[in-house]
Amino acid sequence: MKNTRMLTEGALMLAVFTILLLIFNYIPFLSLISAVFLLLPFILYSAKYPLKFSFILLIGSIVISALVGTLLIVPVAIMYGTTGIVIGYCIQNKKTKSTMYIAASILILLNAIGQYIISIAFFKINVVKESIEMARKSFEQSAKIISAIDQGYSNQLMDQFNLVFNSITSLLPSLLVVTSFLVAWILISINLPIVKRFKIEVPKWNSFRDLQLPKSVLWYYLITMILTFFMRPEQGSFAYMALVNLNFILQLLMLLQGLSFLFFYSYEKKWSKAIPVLITIFSFLLFPLQYIIRILGIMDLGFNLRQHINRKTS
Repeated sequence: MKNTRMLTEGALMLAVFTILLLIFNYIPFLSLISAVFLLLPFILYSAKYPLKFSFILLIGSIVISALVGTLLIVPVAIMYGTTGIVIGYCIQNKKTKSTMYIAASILILLNAIGQYIISIAFFKINVVKESIEMARKSFEQSAKIISAIDQGYSNQLMDQFNLVFNSITSLLPSLLVVTSFLVAWILISINLPIVKRFKIEVPKWNSFRDLQLPKSVLWYYLITMILTFFMRPEQGSFAYMALVNLNFILQLLMLLQGLSFLFFYSYEKKWSKAIPVLITIFSFLLFPLQYIIRILGIMDLGFNLRQHINRKTS
């Protein structure tokens, strides 16, 4: 009876996935919406049944993807399928939402890296390089039009573009990591409330104000800053890429720590919830404000500011 139920629900989940995949592949204006829910069948199934049956569902989805779409759609099924299975597995085994989030983010990152390597090795297609070259050519054509009007302004725009272009090229690994974590957060935030409606118990997020990074992150940040200052590696070298990306990720972590402290302080002082939210929004618009919040994050990690505030309020 149990096996029959598993097979029936597996077939149902596969049918739902197929419909979502068809929408994703053939209806452009709905493809983005369907993409958000492609992993939902895998979450619902793997949250209830053993892992080996979830992998059978994954194999079925890969076969269906090759039949109803093209071979280019198969990586989509693999990425959403594996991510959905991991999320469902975490739900079934009562893992924390933080563990689920990190696991899903890493899996999305590994899928993206794997697909990138396969596209270069087997299809000789470098999506990142071609996208950057298209953007460069498009901007150069625009600059030529502007140069006919104002040569000086055109040269200034090209200099700024080259600076941004070089920065983006150097930060591609970090941007890939950040994008993977952002995509995982969006997928989890949208799909878990739906999973909950199917009477499946899902974990809750811990409050953002309770976020506390390990103190070792502060040491990594300081070491990276010192190495960047003294080594001054040549632009484009491996050392330069490594230091730039490490610095970017660690600065982002310090910013998160600072924002977390800001929410904690606001909560302890019983400020309006709108105050830390507005400061967070403005911190992404005003870079000097980011430096201040980052310093708060460093001080919070280094001097344990929260403990001192708790002592004063108690």
